[in-house]
Amino acid sequence: MNRFITALLHSADRSDRGLLSGDPADLTRTEWRDVHRRARRIAGGLREAGVRRGDTVAVLAGAPGDIAILVQGIWLAGAAVTMLHQPTPRTDLAAWAADTRRAIAVVDAAVLVVGDTFGAAVAEFGGERPRCIAVVDLLAGPDVEPVDTQETDLAFLQLTSGSTGSPKAVAITYANMYANIRAMEIASLINDQDVMVSWLPLFHDMGMMGFLVAPMFLGVELVAITPSDFLAAPLIWAELVTRYRGSMSAAPNFAYGLLARTLARAGDGDFDLSSLRFVLNGAEPIDNAVVQRFLDAGARFGLRREAIVPAYGMAEATLAVSFTRPGDGFSVDHIDPEAMQTGGRATVSTADDARRYIGLGHPLPGIEARVRTESGALADTRQIGEFELRGDSIATRYRTDAGFLEAVDDSGWLATGDLGYLTEDGQLVVCGRKKDMLIISGRNIYPVDIERAAAEVDGVRAGNAVAVPAETAGRGEGFAVIVESAASADIDGCARISRDVAYRVQAALGVSPRRVVVVPVGRIPKTPSGKLRRLEARGLLAIG
Repeated sequence: MNRFITALLHSADRSDRGLLSGDPADLTRTEWRDVHRRARRIAGGLREAGVRRGDTVAVLAGAPGDIAILVQGIWLAGAAVTMLHQPTPRTDLAAWAADTRRAIAVVDAAVLVVGDTFGAAVAEFGGERPRCIAVVDLLAGPDVEPVDTQETDLAFLQLTSGSTGSPKAVAITYANMYANIRAMEIASLINDQDVMVSWLPLFHDMGMMGFLVAPMFLGVELVAITPSDFLAAPLIWAELVTRYRGSMSAAPNFAYGLLARTLARAGDGDFDLSSLRFVLNGAEPIDNAVVQRFLDAGARFGLRREAIVPAYGMAEATLAVSFTRPGDGFSVDHIDPEAMQTGGRATVSTADDARRYIGLGHPLPGIEARVRTESGALADTRQIGEFELRGDSIATRYRTDAGFLEAVDDSGWLATGDLGYLTEDGQLVVCGRKKDMLIISGRNIYPVDIERAAAEVDGVRAGNAVAVPAETAGRGEGFAVIVESAASADIDGCARISRDVAYRVQAALGVSPRRVVVVPVGRIPKTPSGKLRRLEARGLLAIG
């Protein structure tokens, strides 16, 4: 038996901790040992359904209590898990079904396990789907012993954020999971007295690996609700931290902006956030201004600055690549924009126009990180280039419609597609995605810097601005900015927002957009995990 499953079974046997899930107002607690008992029946049900070692089981479920027993049961049956992206009330179900059918075909799922709330969505598949089984039916299976699996067996086929059109999945082994969770355990100083609080989607690697698999593996108390619970009432997060004395949590940057606004309106003494020691910010570019607003809003309720943990991770690394050490606080790099844009160097600056980038900590134990410049040379300190990673938690393959493809080079290095630099003390700083970078008049402009400037304009919906290339005949390469606003139907309001966005971007970066387009709320395309789809967003330039 591989080390991951061996340790998981040992944790289930000895831990009295568990999972609290269900109705946020009245959570139900299930000890991890009981999750394991139910998972053995899930494994038995899968065996009866014909699932064998090496198969893949696709899962369309949202309830953390269901997903916990399912993923463990699938592993005990010797199969690999693929979590399907879930539709939301705003999802075009026909388009979602077409994308999901392609994803199911790519991972070659033997069966599709469906949670209670997704029956209508599955009906959109028509006949083009594997056999569907309800969670409740699997629980009627016999109690079985775990199938013997090895270190190199696949445990997860994690669909990447952009898995539409031509999906691909990161092929994560048991060895990858074991290495990354042990590294996170060491770096986060996690212990059996911690209480983790999460609303993160479990089809995304940060939610699944960091806030379900890790606490289940380590035997740590977990309070888990759904993304829809959080988005419907963001202060439920603060309520749960207060009620259960939560010590660890995580979210992408946009959520901290949302929490900053809602906490600012809460009454004195409504919450107690003093128990938090590890509040991770990752999964999308971190905006220093948003972090500061969250800290300011949370300070009234006992939130400490040193609890904030900026992080860098990706599905290809199983989850975490780096994060700051809990309790140490975080650093902010002030960078000369001219040196960055024209010289490709992150030169420290004290000027008012300096760009602010948050340090993302050192690589976790067992992970190596280096930077390679556009010329192909290895970068020195503060020279900007593409991050490359190597280590035991780095997946080596993708699964695509063409079969398995190598993700790493002959020496085991993964090219991440992320641009950034290493500081003098070895911290990682990420500036943006290589494929998204704009070259304007010979200068390298990162879309995230444009988007942050645009988002400061009154009337622009927070976190909903996107910068995209926009060429104009005879004028060469340029860019446009698309923003969402509740005032998109107001001609005068749109004109004012467009002028203010253009002014704010010019003042911040010294470059002007060719166009500013104001669209209704919900129009900017995003991945299921909330990241901007910049390529698809270019289609919105036809609006207005």
